[in-house]
Order: sequence, then C-alpha cells, then structure tokens
Amino acid sequence: MNKNTFTGLLLIGVILFGFTWYNSKRAARYQREKEIRDSIALVHQRLEEIPVLAPESFDSGIFEAAEGEPSGQDSLRMQQFGSELLSAQTGQETQYKLENDLISVTLSNFGGQVTDVVLKDYDRFDGEPVRLISPGSARFDLSFFILRGANNLQVNTGDYYFTQGPSAGNSLSLRLHVDSLSYLEYIYTLADGEYMVDFRMNFVNMENHLSNQYDILANWRSVEPRNEKGPENYSNYSSIFYRYPGVDSVEELGMSKSSKDATVNTRIHWIAFKQQFFSSIFIADTYFENAKISYDSFESGESILKRYNASIAIPFDKNQTQYGFRFYYGPNKYSLLKSYDIEAERVIQLGGWMYRWVNKWIVIPVFNNLGKFITSYGLIIFLLTLIIKILLLPLTYKSYLSQAKMRLLKPEMEELNARYPKKEDAMKKQQAMMEMYKKAGVSPMGGCWPVLLQFPILIALFRFFPSSIELRGQSFLWAHDLSSYDSILNLPFNVPFYGDHVALFPLLMAVMIHISGRISMSQQAMSTPQMGTMKFMSLYLMPLMMLFWFNNYASGLSYYYTLSTLITILQTYGFRYIVNDEKLHARMKENAKKPKKKSKWQARYEDMMNAQQQQTQQAKKGKR
Repeated sequence: MNKNTFTGLLLIGVILFGFTWYNSKRAARYQREKEIRDSIALVHQRLEEIPVLAPESFDSGIFEAAEGEPSGQDSLRMQQFGSELLSAQTGQETQYKLENDLISVTLSNFGGQVTDVVLKDYDRFDGEPVRLISPGSARFDLSFFILRGANNLQVNTGDYYFTQGPSAGNSLSLRLHVDSLSYLEYIYTLADGEYMVDFRMNFVNMENHLSNQYDILANWRSVEPRNEKGPENYSNYSSIFYRYPGVDSVEELGMSKSSKDATVNTRIHWIAFKQQFFSSIFIADTYFENAKISYDSFESGESILKRYNASIAIPFDKNQTQYGFRFYYGPNKYSLLKSYDIEAERVIQLGGWMYRWVNKWIVIPVFNNLGKFITSYGLIIFLLTLIIKILLLPLTYKSYLSQAKMRLLKPEMEELNARYPKKEDAMKKQQAMMEMYKKAGVSPMGGCWPVLLQFPILIALFRFFPSSIELRGQSFLWAHDLSSYDSILNLPFNVPFYGDHVALFPLLMAVMIHISGRISMSQQAMSTPQMGTMKFMSLYLMPLMMLFWFNNYASGLSYYYTLSTLITILQTYGFRYIVNDEKLHARMKENAKKPKKKSKWQARYEDMMNAQQQQTQQAKKGKR
C-alpha cells in the first residue's frame, strides 16, 4: 500500500469515525429530548384514555338530565344531528375482510376504516405474521361540515357506525347516512395479486347538506410495531415520505430517534408511513392540497418504535360527488413499487445520485436476474462481488503495477533523499522525483483509483443491504438474516458504539483488512518517519473502526466486504506470480532512456514549481 492508497483508505476511515463521533454527540441531546418526548407520550396516553363520546356515551347517560332537572337533551340532539346521524352514533361493530393470495385487509363498520392488515408472505423476527396495521393501532378519520339550520355541524367519520351497502366479490361498500336518501359512501376494492387497495369516496345526494368548504380533512395515524430484529436499523430507516405531483423525486421528514414534524403547504400526490422493509402509502388520484405530518419515536427496546400522524387537506367541491384514492400496504420492493409509476420506489433509500446510480443500474439488476435462478442470496452476494471485482480488474492490475514500479524505484528515491536532505530543498527534490516518475512511466496516483472507485460502490451497498427486502429473512451459513447483524454471542452488557452482541462477519472482515494491510505495507516503496503512524492506522485502527462500525449493520454487507478484501488479497498474490520484477525493472530502465514529451499538465506543473522556487530564493536574499 503506497502513500496515495493509504490516503484513500484513511479518508474512508476519517469519514466513518467522524460519523460515529457525531452520533455520540447526539446521544446527550437525545437524553434531554427523551424527557420531553416522554411527557408528550404521557399526554397522548391520557388523551387516548378519554372516552370518545360517539358510540356508547349516548346510551350511558352522559347527556341525560340530572335528577330533578327538566329533560330536553334528546330533542336538542335530534335537532343537532338528525335521526340518521344520531342513530349512527351507537351500534354493534362488525368486521369485514378483503383478501387475496398476498394480503388480508380487515375493515370495520365503526368509522368505515381499515383495522387490520396482514402480509401473508412475510413474518416478523419472532415468527408471527407481519401486520402493518393491527386492531387499535391505526385510525383513518374524515372530517367535514354539514348544514344544520343556520349552523354548521362537524362530522368526524371515525365516531360513527356505517352500514353496509351493495357489495360484491372483493369489494365492500360502507355508508354513513345523513338522511334516508343522502349518505357518504366508502368503497374498498382489492384485486387479485395486489397490495394496492382501491378506495372510492362518494357523496350521494349530499349537495344540499354540505356547507361551503374548500377542503375536507383526513386524519390518518398509525402506530408502527417492531417487526425486525435490529431496532436501531429499523428506526434509522423509518420515516414519513411524500411526493409532489409530477416530479421524479420524493421528500422525507428525516430520520430521528426522537420526534419530528413538518407542515407541507403545497400540493402532494401521496404520503407514505415507511418502515424499514414495509410501507403504508395513501395516494390521491389527483392531489392533496396540503398536509401536516409528524412522528414520535420510542426506545429501541420497546415493542412499538414509532407513531405516525398526518392531517391531510383534500380539495373539495360540494358539487363533486366522487373522489378517488388508493392505499398501498406492502413490501418496499423496488421492482414492485416502480411498477406503479408514481415514484414510490424512492422510499427505498439507495443513497445520493451517484450511489443510487450504482444500486439502480448494477446491484438491483444483478440481484433481480440472479434471483430468478439462484435461491441462496449468500451465493448471489458472492457472484455480485466477483462481478464488481472483474469490472475493476484492469484498474486493480494497473494499481499493482504502479505500486511495483514505486517499490523498484526505492534505491533512486533513497538517493534523492540523500542528495536533498534539507527542508529548503524540498521543491528541488519534488521536481527530481516527478522527472524520475515520468521517465520510469510511473503514475503516483495509479494506486488510488481502485480505492476511490470502490468507495462509491461500498457506500451504495452500505445503503442497499439494510433496505433490501430481498435479503430480509434470508439465511446463509450462521447468519439467520442477511439484512440484519449475524450475532453469535449475546453480551450481558452494552459496549458503547459496539452493541450488546458479537457479530462474526464483521470480525472476519476486520481480520481480512488487517491481513490486506500487512501485505500492502510490505510493498511500500520506501521507509519514512510517517510510516510508523501509517502502519498503526492501516493494521490496527482501520480494522478496529470497521469492526465497531459494522457490528450492528446488515451481515450481508460485512459478508460482501469480507469477500471483497479476500479477493483483493488473492489478486495481489496472483499479480506477484504474473509480474516479474526483474523484467519490469529492465523495461522501466529502457523507458527512461527514451525521450519523453511533456504534457501540458506537466509543463504547467514544472512552471509552477520553478516559480515557487524562485520566490523562495528571493525571500532568502531579502532576509540577508
């Protein structure tokens, strides 16, 4: 490993260490915010414990006159709500189920809303089926105003019992009557082989009942349970996403271990409550007017990790009778979400444009195509590593040649160091060294390119593996889930920055990095006072940092990097066998005898060095 190669690795280490340090600084702030969050959670809990007045309260006597007082409450309620809405405030809850081969959706006549969603092809980390919505964990409420004499009455659909309308097949109609001929109708339809639930909202004969209002409000909230083994990754990859109409990008509320909120004052096409591997997405056929979104996060050890909330303004015209929406309840699978052509696949966090390009055009196609024939994703990752290494092989070979040439120039470099021992001769030594490189055909940057080109690939895979639904639950060797850490030992305590477990693939990766560092250090062109520091960084600090960094991440990523480093070691030994140092050195000497034409860059560089040297000499004369 020459100086330039080491510089590339050192930059990677600095970035990883800096990110870890930044997270540690956030820990203190997180502790302070926790007290605030706990207070907020307590308020939410108290509010949820307050009984809703809609269904049973009218029978429980809450609105009855006290003994001895005149009774007129019944007639006032009848005048306020009307007989149909008043009767809809009490009733018996009935469950309805729509299902196909992929998903089971349960709906309730109370609120006309989805109360349970089970994904049939996926299990939680504890073996139970994945539930995107479980009974009591979610609420969808539509709020609008109707006319009652000179006043407006606010109707919150979540407080009323709907009646079943004409339904057939995998379609369900639920109605909330205002009078015998006027009603709000929800129609849910689930097609075969789909995760998408069609949701139609019809205002039938409601023109004379609806007050003038520019929009109606949909209140959507959901409590997200812990479905994955690694709560840290689950929390880091869960947030609220939304898309503006007609754009090819998405926005997100951001990742946080506390609470976040935002007000979106422009039109929105859809809003997604995203988990690490699954999402619930509310989609408008046209657009939503605006929205307020927020989430609260809970401790990683709890069974509930986030509470999502969205207050969504739906543009409204009382003369328009039909409104169209869709609910997506399903996996964050790139090809599936992309097939809907609404940019929903962008909820899968593949990184910035460069890293996203690597994932979109290399990693995902390889996974999809190989996945058609190979069931083991451990083998697929192995083949992906081979493909990447083959693509980089020409540059890797040139890098080895550059390092070999630098090593063979060691006697000439030591001679230059002896010729220019003084610091004030540093520019002369640098010019002489550049001239020597040019004659020998050596590029000092030649060893850096493979490292620099592999860095975007590493970051791309760093984003891909924890987000890949394909890896979820896939076992390989001792790893039970390639999308999570491969624990072989649970610790009775938590090690800061490391965790409460020991993952094996990161250990193997650290060993491979150490061995690769030793091989690279043995090929250094010359010894310098800085070599001791470089050796410590390369052989010990870098492996230790990577061990700590990857212990809680997807085992598939550590497995990939272990394979990649092992193949690099084997390539180095292979190149040593192929490349004859004596023949290479003879060829370098022959090249040094040939006249070399300076490139424009070399000419400019030499002019700059000469100018700096002249300035240094003039400065010395001025001091005299």
